[in-house]
Amino acid sequence: MDISLREVEYRYQVNTPFERMAISNVSIEIPSGTYMAIIGHTGSGKSTVLQHLNALLQPTDGMVVIGDREIKAKQKNKNLKAVRQKVGIVFQFPEHQLFEETVEKDIMFGPMNFGVPETEARHRAHLALKQVGLQEEILEKSPFDLSGGQMRRVAIAGVLAMEPECLVLDEPTAGLDPRGRKEIMEMFFQLHQERHLSTILVTHSMEDAANYADQIVIMQQGKVMKKGTPKEIFSDPADLLKMGLDVPEVVRFQLKIEEKFGVKLGETYLSIEQLSAALVHFLKRGERR
Repeated sequence: MDISLREVEYRYQVNTPFERMAISNVSIEIPSGTYMAIIGHTGSGKSTVLQHLNALLQPTDGMVVIGDREIKAKQKNKNLKAVRQKVGIVFQFPEHQLFEETVEKDIMFGPMNFGVPETEARHRAHLALKQVGLQEEILEKSPFDLSGGQMRRVAIAGVLAMEPECLVLDEPTAGLDPRGRKEIMEMFFQLHQERHLSTILVTHSMEDAANYADQIVIMQQGKVMKKGTPKEIFSDPADLLKMGLDVPEVVRFQLKIEEKFGVKLGETYLSIEQLSAALVHFLKRGERR
């Protein structure tokens, strides 16, 4: 399912003394199957863009196209339930949204709310639980008796059980330790590939953007400042630093090596394995000389 934002503007509290522009003239194309990362400072407009992706917010100008559905500014856009079923959002700390008596009921709630029969919803719950790496034995437990990591996975299973075509991730690793963060990100990447999802990751982590996304959008002050592949975006680290953004650790390491030895390795590497191989090749070439 393709998604596009076309010259989208959004203003909060329109026609009040507190009216303010959140995003302006934002155009983003998200072809089906894309893994896109949206990065930027707090207040850059990332979360506002995110909420347009399943019509939680509707543009005050411009248009959002989600599959075959057009959501236009200044129009009454009715019957958005189908749109919200196709685009699942995993918010920061999704475990805070758990509320049912058992894990099974919590995962089943979303599908049943969209009209899925109970038997099918139960089947989806069992499948989704397996996909997030949890055992069926916890289905009858209260979600509040689980560990923090298990609660987060249950909340994610609740989104997956709705069988979305697009998965939107809003800082999904917030509050996790490095190991937990890697496990969750690897899980999402596997789901992206196995389910042929479109995935949009809103993140502050340059490592996650570099390692998982095939397209990156940089937001600043409510506008799109830059778009491109991870290699295109991180090949100009000076430009990112000028915007007050960080770069992946491996890119910083490469910059230090190039500065220390007065050399240029020819391209920017996004993994330590690639950088190591390039350094070995460079050193061998120097020995031959």
